[in-house]
Amino acid sequence: MIRILTGAIVLSAMMGMAVEQCPLTAPKEAEGMECLFNSKDLTGWDGDTTLWKVQDGAIRGETTPEVKAKGNTFLVCTKGPFKDFELRLSYRLSASNNSGIQYRSKRIESGGNKWIVRGYQHEIRNENKFPNVSGFIYSEGGLAGKGRICLCGEQAVRDAEDRKTITKELITNDEYKKLFNLNGWNDVVIIAKGNHLRHYLNGRKVLDYTDNSPKALLEGVIALQLHAGTPMWAEYKNVRIKELK
Repeated sequence: MIRILTGAIVLSAMMGMAVEQCPLTAPKEAEGMECLFNSKDLTGWDGDTTLWKVQDGAIRGETTPEVKAKGNTFLVCTKGPFKDFELRLSYRLSASNNSGIQYRSKRIESGGNKWIVRGYQHEIRNENKFPNVSGFIYSEGGLAGKGRICLCGEQAVRDAEDRKTITKELITNDEYKKLFNLNGWNDVVIIAKGNHLRHYLNGRKVLDYTDNSPKALLEGVIALQLHAGTPMWAEYKNVRIKELK
């Protein structure tokens, strides 16, 4: 028989028992993941090549005092759009600015910038003090709502009237500080299925968001952000995806 106990699934049988010990742990990587980045060049991606390149097997986006981004700019995956999926990758960046992973997003062009993306953004930061950390969902361009629509550490539901209810705390700031690799590589898993979105950092669930609002996004492109403003760099590698049927 199957019994649901505080989020864990308990399977009982005459031959023994298997228990999911930690529902906060990232699931085992799905079989048949598709590589979106070949570690050699930007084949399969589209962005401003004065800002994006491949260095030491990683995608590197960088702005300098001499080479600036004219507004937030994105390196857009030319495959897709993607609807339900499991996305995995690793990142690191400088602490001077922030970056992000766009998903279920819409690509637009405005003011001469060919690489603008709007939609759900998994925030990327080299910080470990709440709330300005990697993992929260930001609505880039307001397409999915206003600003930070779900914070890192929250399990939350947004209803049809656009009201958010926090149902559980997933991780404390002290736990996050121990989990996050400041100045180093960190692993991300994003699982999007229907209106249910989950973010994992270094194997631990840090966000669980159910979006029942009128602005919920169900399909779109995947992209990487390079933020305007203070000079910065961000690197990404091992980018792979599995579409969920």
